[in-house]
Amino acid sequence: MRALLAALTLVLGLLIAPPPAAAATNLAAGKAATASGFTDVYRAANVTDGDQATYWESANGQFPQWVQVDLGAAATLTGLTLKLPAGWPSRTQTLTVQGSADGSGFTTLKPSATYGFAPSATITLSGSARYVRLLFTANTGWPAAQLAEFEVYGESGGPGPDPEPGTNLAVGKGIAASSHTHTYVAGNANDGDVRTYWEGQTYPNTLTVALGGDADLTSVVLKLNPDAVWARRTRTVEVLGRAQGAAGFSRLVAPAAYVFDPATGNSVTIPVTARAADVRLRITANSGAPGGQVAEFQVFGTAVPLPDTADLVADVGWTPGNPDPGDTVTFTVAIRNQGTIASGAGSHGITLAVLDGSGATVRTLTGSASGVIAPGATTAPVTLGTWTAADGRHTVRVVLADDPRELPDKRDNNTSTHPLSIGRGANMPYDTYEAEEAVVGGGATRIGPNRTIGDLAGEASGRRAVTLAATGSYVEFTTKAATNTLVTRFSIPDAPGGGGLDATLNVYVDGAFHKAINLTSRFAWLYGPEASPDNNPGSGPPRHVYDEANLMLDTTVPAGRKIRLQKDAANTSTYTIDFVDFEQVSPIGNPDPAKYAVPAGFGHQDVQNALDRARMDSALTGVYLPPGSYQTTGKFQVYGKAVRIVGAGPWYTRFHAPAGQSNTDVGFRADATANGSTFAGFAYFGNYTSRIDGPGKVFDFTNVANMTIENLWVEHQVCMYWGSNTDDMTIRNSRIRNVFADGLNMTNGSTGNHVTHVETRSTGDDSFALFSATDNNAGEQHGNVYENLTSLLTWRAAGVAVYGGYGNTFRDIYVADTLVYSGVTISSLDFGYPMHGFGANPPTRFENISLVRAGGHFWGAQTFPAMWLFSASKTFQGIRVSNLDIVDPTYSGIMFQTMYDGARPVNPVTDTVFTDVSITGARRSGDAYDAKSGFGIWVNELPEQGQGPAVGSATFRGLRFADNAQNIKNTTSTFTLNIE
Repeated sequence: MRALLAALTLVLGLLIAPPPAAAATNLAAGKAATASGFTDVYRAANVTDGDQATYWESANGQFPQWVQVDLGAAATLTGLTLKLPAGWPSRTQTLTVQGSADGSGFTTLKPSATYGFAPSATITLSGSARYVRLLFTANTGWPAAQLAEFEVYGESGGPGPDPEPGTNLAVGKGIAASSHTHTYVAGNANDGDVRTYWEGQTYPNTLTVALGGDADLTSVVLKLNPDAVWARRTRTVEVLGRAQGAAGFSRLVAPAAYVFDPATGNSVTIPVTARAADVRLRITANSGAPGGQVAEFQVFGTAVPLPDTADLVADVGWTPGNPDPGDTVTFTVAIRNQGTIASGAGSHGITLAVLDGSGATVRTLTGSASGVIAPGATTAPVTLGTWTAADGRHTVRVVLADDPRELPDKRDNNTSTHPLSIGRGANMPYDTYEAEEAVVGGGATRIGPNRTIGDLAGEASGRRAVTLAATGSYVEFTTKAATNTLVTRFSIPDAPGGGGLDATLNVYVDGAFHKAINLTSRFAWLYGPEASPDNNPGSGPPRHVYDEANLMLDTTVPAGRKIRLQKDAANTSTYTIDFVDFEQVSPIGNPDPAKYAVPAGFGHQDVQNALDRARMDSALTGVYLPPGSYQTTGKFQVYGKAVRIVGAGPWYTRFHAPAGQSNTDVGFRADATANGSTFAGFAYFGNYTSRIDGPGKVFDFTNVANMTIENLWVEHQVCMYWGSNTDDMTIRNSRIRNVFADGLNMTNGSTGNHVTHVETRSTGDDSFALFSATDNNAGEQHGNVYENLTSLLTWRAAGVAVYGGYGNTFRDIYVADTLVYSGVTISSLDFGYPMHGFGANPPTRFENISLVRAGGHFWGAQTFPAMWLFSASKTFQGIRVSNLDIVDPTYSGIMFQTMYDGARPVNPVTDTVFTDVSITGARRSGDAYDAKSGFGIWVNELPEQGQGPAVGSATFRGLRFADNAQNIKNTTSTFTLNIE
């Protein structure tokens, strides 16, 4: 696996073979490299980037393959050094070295031979060439050609044919066409890959690229695939341009016939002398096809520096972040200047409107921020007012007043819209307040946003937080309702050798010191390989950098009062605060002292004795757990009859694993003789510091039914619930936080279960999972309802994951800030277990779902969307998705992928229908995975090892896009999107 190779690269030392001559210059460094093809993100350009950790990989299973470098001038060659990434296992590759003066006709410089790569190979050469090509025919380590660095040594012999004339200003920029045929969309024409192309329909065809600002143009280069199958053809092309701010296009180059011929590279250069921000091709004839065709549309010249301007945009927030009908929603707006000069002084007006599903305005709020806003600065959030949430889909529209120092073309950014859906997610008994929207002072710093794993902003909710580094720095919240408790999500540094540090942070009420809250980083800070991180800082980069702490206040703080977290001299750490929860609580009494046994103490055996007493005494209904801290050392055994195990509430009845241990397996086991039991009103705080598969589940249930789990609070465990063949269970009104694997997972024929009003935060695998494995029970998995669920900040895997089954429903769900994976995974992958695929009827339904800032990258370089559909080892069918809102995904909105067995797709996507889908804000990521980002819908054409172009079809009805870099990318011939 490529992930294993990458891991070995980190672990082993750097092994670099010396060049043929120590004093020689690598003529290929930074030069243009091309190839016969590539896999995923492993492009030819990696072989000349000077970074041995990046590499080119050809298409798999399709030898021969080639990679070549253009030295920019003819050179007398003395040798090559070819490298693979340091630490990769040794292998041999068979290759021929070829050379060319013009990139067209190649001669052999070194006959075919087999070379050992451990990780480098050195080849002595004689001869001259400008273009040096390696033709690979075998690789004992992988079914493809692979090369990390292609170093060429010798002496430059003067200029050869002209290289590409500078920087291509069009690559990756916004591009649009008047029409396209099949899947040959406009985005193919500036993706840096000559294997993909755009093709138009009825003449005249236009293809327009927006450069993002004026440029002084020197030429336009048009390319087709240089493969010989693209026969010689002639096309009639006109070039037009439009300057920034201009209304229309004007002619830059008159229509002319241009010959494209594989023998000369299938490329045409059109000289242009003009200034333009948008460049358009107008094609009226093509002798090789009934429409215009372009594989790469390149624009060369020099970008004109943009004029200085202020550029004001609104950062909009509301609390609660995911409101229920009837909630009082408070709106805030901070104004950010993303321009190059300061704004004007004076008042900056803000108008916020809430629009219902019909577009009618149901609430208007106004406010302002005052003073000069420096470039790159953001004002403090301005509280505009409140709105009583009503059920349904809404839009929040914010308009900032035009600033006198903004250029007219920047004022469009003053207006923004944001979807807001009411009634999705869990209805929890606390209010959450984001730190970045609160009042800060004393040197406190708002950080973010970004999406970087291991970064304090990148792993925060909303990808923003507040750092308290200086003595006296604080963040202060105004209560919306009475509270006598406080929960904060925080980060403090780890110990230098791992294992965590302890600290305190002071809590103030209305400006007066109240008490300190105890914090520890023991349960945060994992390091190293993404799939198996550990607690050792020496293992590699960090992740999972936050934890939570809770505090019972000494009094009830009424609504409208101030609660402050402040770093004082006694608080010796550096603190980052993500958010706080406030909740008013009171203990729950014994339901019936005559029918409930009460433990004699707070030890593990005291509780087990009370359970045994309730089991054996027919007059007893269950066990009542009074307020207290219960020390538990293992699993409680529940059997013999149905019992009710009831605590005083999760703030009062609390089980704790041993403080001096780690990874203690605590919780409950029950068998079928206890069917009908209830577990309610208590908390479990474990001592897990990393993932251990097997133990660590609070409820580890098999072959049981008709049980209820409610009003639970679980932290620092592996899972809250794992159910194998568990039927008609009810799990509700619970909170799952900071666990190292799934929040809850039902598998092996689990049927008729109901999960509702559960919120997860920071789970280490799927928050809510349904896995139709059959290793314990061969029955089908159906009739389960997961509804009114919230998943936040999942740090590995998805918010909701469904693997097979039929007739299961997932509705009214809110997922936000998944850090590395999809918000929702719909997959027929069996993970090596026997498993049922998806059944056709009744279908699997996903209804009323919001996915916000979801997606990420994992398994090496694979990027994940907000919603991932993966047809894999079992049948993929019967999927119905309706009323789906995807907002600001990290890489893409919806992605389709297919598993392959060699060159054969295993199962296609079939019978899959989407209705009423909105995808907004899928933008280019700007990180290492930028080429795999910005798509509203992506039919993945070449995913990770063992996969291939997505196969099958899907139907969309009522599809809406806004503010995406590219609404749809489907360059495959194997997948059909039916958009109605």
